[in-house]
Order: sequence, then structure tokens, then C-alpha cells
Amino acid sequence: MQILFILNDPPYGTERCYNGLRLALALIKNERGTGVTVFLMADAVVAAKAGQKTADGYYNVECMLKGAIAGKGQILLCGTCMDARGLTEADVMADASRSTMNELAAAIIAADKVLVF
Repeated sequence: MQILFILNDPPYGTERCYNGLRLALALIKNERGTGVTVFLMADAVVAAKAGQKTADGYYNVECMLKGAIAGKGQILLCGTCMDARGLTEADVMADASRSTMNELAAAIIAADKVLVF
């Protein structure tokens, strides 16, 4: 099964990005053979910024995205949203890829389920 997560909210300040990633990680861990793609758009593209430092005991979405990649998940970032926020490919974590609306459309078509946070 292919599951696509589309995340829109900023990584911190609300918990929508956090909760979407928690679910993605749970699916990767518990449903062997499930392909997970996380598409970050709008303020969520900042979730893939490399070198995040959070307070002890506070979640870190960069670490959560790395966990998704380690579980064979795919992380895609809206290129237009990156540009609007001054985020370059050099600013983002390894294995997160700049993407396009055409690639998002293709991912939606290929997905069995699409979840939007």
C-alpha cells in the first residue's frame, strides 16, 4: 500500500506537522511493505531544515523526518514554497528532495491513501 502525507503547517507552534509525522512513523514501523511519502508544502517545508536544535524533552521534526527516511520513506518539499521562504536545497536535510506540483499530482494518483495535515 502507498500512503501519501501532505503536511502544510509549520513544524513548531502547532502540532499538526508533529502528529502527521507520528502517524507516518507508526505506519512505517507497524505495516511492513507500506510505502510512505511525506510532501511538505507551505510552512511545513521548514520542517526539513537541517541542524534543528530544540529544548530537551521537546520533539524535533528533523529527527522524525530522518526516521521516516531510515524506514524507506520519501520526503518531498514544494519548491515554490521553499523559494517563498528563502529555503535552498543547501539548507535542507540530506535525502529530502525539492519537488513540484506535477510530482505531487503524480504521487496523489499513485497513492492508495492521501492524508492531509
